[in-house]
Amino acid sequence: MSENTHAAPTRRGIVRHGAITWQDYFVFNTDHKVIGIQYLVTTFIFFLVGGLLALFIRYELLTPAETFDPAAYNSLFTVHGSIMIFLWVIPGLAGFGNYLIPLMVGADDMAFPRLNALSYWMLMVGGCVIVSGYFVGAASSGWTAYPPLSLQSPYGRAFDGQTLWAIGVIILGFSSMFGAINFLVTIAFMRAPGMTPGRLPLFCWAMIATSTMVIGATPVLAGAMIALTLERTLGMTFFGPATGGDPILWQHLFWFYSHPAVYIMILPAMGLISEVLPVMGRKPVFGYKAIAASSMAIAFFGYLVWGHHMFTTGLNPWLQTSFMVASMTIAVPTGIKIFNWLGTIWGGKLDLKTPMLFAMGFVGLFVIGGLSGVTLAAVPIDLHVHDSYYVVAHLHYVLFGGAVTGLYAGLYFWFPKITGRMLDDRLGKLHFWLNFIGFNLTFFPQHWLGLMGMPRRIASYAPEFQSVNILSSVGAFLLGISVLPFLYNAITSWIKGPKAADNPWGAMSLEWQTSSPPPLHNFHRPPVVTHGPYDYGHGTGPQPQEALAAGD
Repeated sequence: MSENTHAAPTRRGIVRHGAITWQDYFVFNTDHKVIGIQYLVTTFIFFLVGGLLALFIRYELLTPAETFDPAAYNSLFTVHGSIMIFLWVIPGLAGFGNYLIPLMVGADDMAFPRLNALSYWMLMVGGCVIVSGYFVGAASSGWTAYPPLSLQSPYGRAFDGQTLWAIGVIILGFSSMFGAINFLVTIAFMRAPGMTPGRLPLFCWAMIATSTMVIGATPVLAGAMIALTLERTLGMTFFGPATGGDPILWQHLFWFYSHPAVYIMILPAMGLISEVLPVMGRKPVFGYKAIAASSMAIAFFGYLVWGHHMFTTGLNPWLQTSFMVASMTIAVPTGIKIFNWLGTIWGGKLDLKTPMLFAMGFVGLFVIGGLSGVTLAAVPIDLHVHDSYYVVAHLHYVLFGGAVTGLYAGLYFWFPKITGRMLDDRLGKLHFWLNFIGFNLTFFPQHWLGLMGMPRRIASYAPEFQSVNILSSVGAFLLGISVLPFLYNAITSWIKGPKAADNPWGAMSLEWQTSSPPPLHNFHRPPVVTHGPYDYGHGTGPQPQEALAAGD
């Protein structure tokens, strides 16, 4: 750590470290706190774009007849899914990792600051490349890009939105890998004295598990995307059946990444929830070692279950059985987490402010998504509901009800640390209830649609499905409206909200033992850790802050 911790941010041409004015957020900045804010703000803007596309989808599905051109509708759900996964949930949670990990482990920055800044700007470039496809004919094969559909071009040219989509995903993959390398090295080698592995915050354990999955699985996706791009532009043969390729090979490569990607999206959110619940419940976390170990177990089993997306492709029955067993087994470490979260808040002195509401909402919604996931892991059930709206409902309960709700919990919890201002809790609770009701009204009926036999990814449908689709669309518009109080709350509070105390929640983890927002090098003096981050008195509030000696 630099001895001059009160030094002003440095400026060297376009490379800067730290922020003085708003312009410092629009350059190549190597301060992890600036990069974390860049990630969070940028990905939330992409979230608004993806959400707007979702409202167009639900508008189309208000009536059985087609409103949009079928190719335009295909582009809507393709770009919507791509934005929400590659440009919102995965990098949004990485934004929390960028901001929090050095603070949580007592470091003054990430291990590789320039690589960290590069990963953000690659996110920007990759996102712009994907969205720019709308200017040359947007991708329309779904976010899974199954060949031969993804090899076709309705616009009569090889270099169109589908090719740009593949290139953009490649860039985003490298961005994600660079970030993962930074997280692992920072946690492994830059911990403060006394910050043993047994004292690491659970969010750090979640990011360790996530980063190992990113490094292990993302190169496979990048290889598949490169092959798809070469086949589209140069006529090479990999996946196209008309020229001797194998479309099933694409599914193996794609899902070898994309099922671990589900855990890449949900594990950091689980880590955030594991930080919020003990603080807002005023109890020590229940089963610290079990939660940390379950994160690593999920990372291991995540590599063994990709085939359960392919039960309808004619897999060998023995392979189907093995994937089914592995998919059900991965529910065990997830169940351990849920049991321990409930044990954490059981008998606690719950502070039902907005972060706690979103954290508890996360647990309930993720349980519903997890239960539908277990049913989809069973071969006989999956064969009947595959590619139906039952799968859409399951996916959104896991990724929106889980990951996005966890993101919101983290935003409300760490907003005072990031900005030095408090959010309006009344607006926060309004946001929570609009979000919670709108989400369930949108996606719970889609379980019924799937069981009734409605396929996904269609613009027109049988009239008997209309009443449930109207209910789902009304919920979607309510879900869209729910973002408005959050935006107003966040913008006005950041500008003129009440100033936050350094530790407004009475938390014990290291990031709360410095000022809000933190100084340039995070701590006024190098921290020395003497206790774990969850040492709360039994429901009576936090112990004295000397439990973590930050040297302030």
